[in-house]
Order: sequence, then C-alpha cells, then structure tokens
Amino acid sequence: MRFLVVPLRRETAAPAWASCSIYGFLVTMDGDLDAVVVGAGPNGLAAAIALAQAGASVLVLEGESSIGGGTRTAELTLPGFHHDVCSGAHPMGILSPYLRELPLEQHGLEWLAGEASVAHPLDGEPAVMLWRSLDRSCESLGADANAYRGVLAPLLRDVHGLLLDALGPLGIPRHPIAFARFGLRGLWPATWTGGATFRGERARAVFAGCAGHSILPLSHFMTSALGWMFALTAHVEAWPVAKGGSRAITDALASYLKSLGGTIRTGVPVRSAADLPPSRVVLFDTDPHQLASICGEALPDGYRRRLRRYRFGPGVFKLDWALDGPIPWADPDCLQASTVHVGGTLDEIAASEYAMWRGLHSERPYLIVVQQSQFDPTRAPAGKHTGYAYCHVPAGSKVDMTDRIERQIERFAPGFRDLVLARHTMSTGDFERHNPNNVGGAITGGAADIGQLFTRPVARLDPYSTPNPRVFICSGSTPPGGGVHGMCGYHAAQSALRRIERLAVARL
Repeated sequence: MRFLVVPLRRETAAPAWASCSIYGFLVTMDGDLDAVVVGAGPNGLAAAIALAQAGASVLVLEGESSIGGGTRTAELTLPGFHHDVCSGAHPMGILSPYLRELPLEQHGLEWLAGEASVAHPLDGEPAVMLWRSLDRSCESLGADANAYRGVLAPLLRDVHGLLLDALGPLGIPRHPIAFARFGLRGLWPATWTGGATFRGERARAVFAGCAGHSILPLSHFMTSALGWMFALTAHVEAWPVAKGGSRAITDALASYLKSLGGTIRTGVPVRSAADLPPSRVVLFDTDPHQLASICGEALPDGYRRRLRRYRFGPGVFKLDWALDGPIPWADPDCLQASTVHVGGTLDEIAASEYAMWRGLHSERPYLIVVQQSQFDPTRAPAGKHTGYAYCHVPAGSKVDMTDRIERQIERFAPGFRDLVLARHTMSTGDFERHNPNNVGGAITGGAADIGQLFTRPVARLDPYSTPNPRVFICSGSTPPGGGVHGMCGYHAAQSALRRIERLAVARL
C-alpha cells in the first residue's frame, strides 16, 4: 500500500536557513515523488529499495554513466581480464542483515568462494588459514588454538544477532549478551589484544591481518573490534566474490529496485538543489563535504561547519594484474582463500600501519590481496588469472608503491613477477576521481577511530538525519561505516520513512 503523503503545514515560522532552495524545493504537491536518492552505490540502492518496499515512490540519480560506486568492474589491463575497480571480496555483502534478506539471486547475483576466507603467509612456514570450520582453523594455531576458539565460539552462537547490532547506529542492542561480549573484546588496541591473548606469532599475525582492515594504527583503541569481526565472519561464510565482478551486486540491487517500481537515472550529476526534482525527502549517498556543498544554505551554518570538519583518514594505492597463471604462493593452500593478508608478523603489520598514519610510506607495506579468478573463471581468459593488491598510504599520496607491493608478494610467492602480463595502478587521486566519496583516496567513508566511530558524520541521536527535516545522508560516512553491506542505506531509509509517515498524517 502506498503512503498517503500530503504537503507539510507551516504552523510555525521556519528558521532563516529553512527558506532557502532545498527546503522550499521539497514542499511538494500530491503526486510528486516520495524520495530522491543521490548516488547509486550499494548504500544508495539499499536505501531506495527499503523505501520502495514500504510503498514509497523513489528516483535514484547517479552522476556517472553507470551505477556501482565502489562495486564497478572493468577491463583495466587487457581485453578479457575483468577487474574489480574497488572492492573485490565481500564478507559483509553475503552476511549483511539487510542484503541477505533480499532476493538478489533471482536478479543475477551469484556468490562464489573457496574453502577458506583468509590466508596469511609467513616466512619459512605454512600460511595461517582461516577456514570456514573454526576447528580446522584452530589446528594450525598450536598452543593458541584454545584461546582463539574461546573468543570466537561463543560469538558464533548468535552471530547474526551480533551482526545486526554491530552494523547499525549506537543504541540499545537487541542481543545484549552477544554484543557486550564482543564489545568488551573489541575495545582494546589490536597490538595489546594480540600480545595479551596469544602466545605464538601465528595467531598474532592472522589477527593483525584482520585488524588491518581498520586502516588505523593497530595501537589505537577499537582496532581489536575489526580484528575480531573479520575473523568471526570467516567462520560463518567463506568470503566470496561476485560472479562476473562486483558490479553484479549493484546490478542485482538495481534490478530488484526496478521490479518494485523504482527508477534510476544515470549521467545526472547533482551539484545543487536546483538539480533535484520535487520530492518529499532526499537521501544523499555522498560524503559529508558534498552534502554541505550541494545543500548550501538549506542547512544551518553550524551543521555545515561540522560536516566540513569530518576526517577521512588515509588513502590506498592499488595494483591490478593480468596474470599468466595463478599466484605462485610458497604455500599452495593460499590459493584456497579469496583474500590473502600479506605483511608478515603482527609487529611488521603494526609498523606499516603506524607509518601510514604518520604520513610515511612503508618499505614493507601491509597488503590486502584478492584473487577473484581462483573462484570465478569468467574473470580471465582460459588458463589466465586476475588479482589485485592494495596498501594503505597517507591521504593524497602521490608515491608509486608498485615496486614495494610486488616485492612483498615475491617474498611469499617467488616468481610472481614473471607471471605479470599487464598491470594497472590506482593512486589516491585516481580513487577520488573514480568516486568523489573517496576523498584523498579514503575508501571507508572516513576515519573510524574512537573520536569518529560513533559520531559519523556528526554527533546526533539520529546520525542519518540533518537539521533540515527532509534531508538525509545514507553513505558510508554514517554508521556502521564503509563496506559493501548496504546497512547505512537501510538505516537512513528507516529514518526517512518516519519523516514521510509524519508528512502523511500532517493534515489528516
């Protein structure tokens, strides 16, 4: 059933900023759109779907010629080699509390995975493997097996409830016991947790590799939360890739949205309120700086200043390869995992991430390597392969990390460079040009340190709303942050729906 939406009555005088363009632009007549979503990345499309499922009429506007945001796929190197421009492996995609409820398989999405999620090679010994089986994973951890199992086994008992609470705004958890257990473990710096929890280098190293996804120094508080979360997901579902490329995720979201009556228009950049059609609410899948710029005086000066103070954190440097064969890891078990964390010991990874935070470039950078063609033969011609690796670098870095990245891979996969048919590089500037949300090359929607983790983009009881009652933000710059999970969009849509409902009864 569709909402009965009527124009908002103005019983009281609006503040000065409310008389500006976007506020007046959104005062609509019956028959106009319920919602416009700006940006067709995973969060924008998830927001649009949640709105459409509730019966709202929705239009998505995308400035680029194609949808996708961080889930685009392209022939970056040679014909027939299909590379994920940004994200490649998707643990949060397959486990997202919202996306996993949608019929995306009916709209072309197929997840492909190996037996393991993560491989972590070490010098002169077998790699540490995170298999889906917790017991199998513990077999290679020696004296640390019981400690690793002791943390994760209780969390796995109610893992989907924990994910529902963890992937949302700060509030009263629906599953308080699991959330409290996780929160107490996750509060501490990963360097402290690794040293205090584990006696051996193998468990410490694999934990550090998971914590490195935080793009923070591992000496920062809350970095353990990312370490435990990524380790946990590895034992729920093997980290998958999307068949045909990450673009299949947003293609499926777009197809489902259209089946619900939603509309998507590409090649329609939104630079100001004048670019928006009439609607009752607008949701922005943009970074906070763009939100402030587009809305201008439709938002209070103080709020816009707070948006502009938002910190994005470090960027990334990425290499994509067309390969003449699979990566020749010294331990062949590494080929069983979609993702390989390259960086050695906990101390080495911590040093790399600390250097990045201080504006330096590590000689031995911590790498996240994804090898999609191991599980998806559509990515490369027969007998050939694709792969990518990225490292964390200072925001706006112009340093070419190609040699350092490839030396790190050669360290654990001798002969790798002999297989490279072609390579494609992306600097921090390339990432920002590809997607304006990646300010300074930051791919996570903003620094998730303790000063900003719970107050993104600004401190508000409802982080998706703004002082303008018809303007919302739904990007990775809101809780729970970056990643292909759609939860930012889903939660923002719930906030916007409450506003639409209030409009519907305003004059009844």
